[in-house]
Amino acid sequence: MSKSFQFKQFSIQQDKTAMKVGTDGVLLGAWVSLDLNPFSVLDIGTGTGLIALMLAQRSNAELIDGIELNDEAYEQSVDNFENSDWGDRLFCYHASLQEFTEEIDETYDLIVSNPPFYTSTYKELTKERAMARHVESLPYAALLKNVSKLLAKTGSCAFIIPFDEEAKFIELASKNSLFLNRLTRVKGTINSAIKRSLVQFSFSEKTTIEESELIIEIERHTHTREYIKLVKDFYLKM
Repeated sequence: MSKSFQFKQFSIQQDKTAMKVGTDGVLLGAWVSLDLNPFSVLDIGTGTGLIALMLAQRSNAELIDGIELNDEAYEQSVDNFENSDWGDRLFCYHASLQEFTEEIDETYDLIVSNPPFYTSTYKELTKERAMARHVESLPYAALLKNVSKLLAKTGSCAFIIPFDEEAKFIELASKNSLFLNRLTRVKGTINSAIKRSLVQFSFSEKTTIEESELIIEIERHTHTREYIKLVKDFYLKM
């Protein structure tokens, strides 16, 4: 059985890695603002390369780099990059974020990450999937400290995080001179609890933060108009 996930303009092979294509990555790749027309993009913890590929489709960025520490995920992202229409713009580094930050001299106009986060069920997961999901493998403080070093002065950075981590994450960002510019809170249905927060920061403090709410489904398998509008350029059935 093929483990590939087919999007409108690219496909994701995911048989080698524990982290499969999921809603979180697609949300971030579709949601992040490209208003600044970034020349260079960095995807931290790229996994299969999903978000980097989405940004290659959405933007004219000439340099789109991924960083991936996990061996299998690194190999998978390289394959997915090479098999896409944008292989000449995509590159993956096999390194930790800390190693990468120490070795790289240039900065990026846009940095994105779907960072690992704790899930109460992680003990039942494979070791690789647990590592990818558990925040201890890349603490938020370390993530944001390194992002602030790698981000261009006029650039921006965006993340998707659990809603219950939102206040702490925004506070940690501000300690690294990263100020919240955009915030979208995500709910599965209108009556469900807020599950995720999409956040975008820059070194510029805005007087007005762009805030919104996104509801994914009206009912099971019936998506809201807002969600369809956000992801229709990617999912085959939208």
